[in-house]
Amino acid sequence: MTAPRTLTLTMVTLLTLTACTSTVDDPVVGPPVAGGVAGANRSGDGQNSAPPSAAALTPDQYRAELEEARGPVRKAVKRLAGTTKLTNLGKRLGETATAIDGAVERLAALAPPAEVKAQHDAYVEALRGLSVAFGSARQDAEAQHVCTGPAALSRMGKAGELADVEKAAETLAGYPAGVISVKVAGERKRRLPNGRLITSEGLPGRAYLEVKNGGKQDAVIVLVRGSKKAVTVYVRGKSKFRIQGVRDGNYKVYYSTGEDWDSRARTFTRTCSFEQFGEPLRFKTRQVGTQISWDNWTITLRSATGGNVRPKTVKPGDFPA
Repeated sequence: MTAPRTLTLTMVTLLTLTACTSTVDDPVVGPPVAGGVAGANRSGDGQNSAPPSAAALTPDQYRAELEEARGPVRKAVKRLAGTTKLTNLGKRLGETATAIDGAVERLAALAPPAEVKAQHDAYVEALRGLSVAFGSARQDAEAQHVCTGPAALSRMGKAGELADVEKAAETLAGYPAGVISVKVAGERKRRLPNGRLITSEGLPGRAYLEVKNGGKQDAVIVLVRGSKKAVTVYVRGKSKFRIQGVRDGNYKVYYSTGEDWDSRARTFTRTCSFEQFGEPLRFKTRQVGTQISWDNWTITLRSATGGNVRPKTVKPGDFPA
């Protein structure tokens, strides 16, 4: 758009020069000159004016903005802390990161009271870091390194990722800036005794199932007959246990391994895996005359010399917890 404007000004100036010099015997020959800057903003005193800066918020206004910004984050953290199923964990972590991003966007646009400007900027930067941390936690959940919301928060607490934002919030003395709305416990390693029955419909049969856990991690084994959980038993790593008295029937055998058994949630909270024994097991009692016979089974978790059945990985939501 600048070129056409210059061309127009040149033509006008040329005509003016011609009119002014038409009576001169020796006219001055030379290119016409046009002055001025296209598009310049001018104030009354002839100077360019800068856009006005936003007025700083009053303490009460700033306090209200902080409450609005942190509210969704605190709610998301609380929902995350109550998440005990791996099937929902990734979603909850994503929701928390999104809530933090919303708070950052809102707060970064503010002009806080001058006396807390530096603390405000540091707080917003700490929130950005926290959003990245929750994104990493979501990747850990997808890889099944963490399997519950409390475990994800505990790992972040151990890494100092929660403390950074809380320390930044504390520097805003007198303002509501804390976003971690729950008490975060340290990482734990809870275990049950070897052979502890978690559920059992009763074991009046003659047969047994012996479980040999060849791995380092503890395991929970679930026997399912039809659509019913018949037996759930805890077998520690490098240990074995014999479930005595299994009733007749065809059983699917599922097992989960991991660290830190949460008895209330009935799941391992870290490094969890979910598998099914590759073939169903059939238990049957037979009586011929005075002779009674029955089937016993032995299964070994993890690779075993001479093993002939491969396990099948199952989705967390398909595991009969």
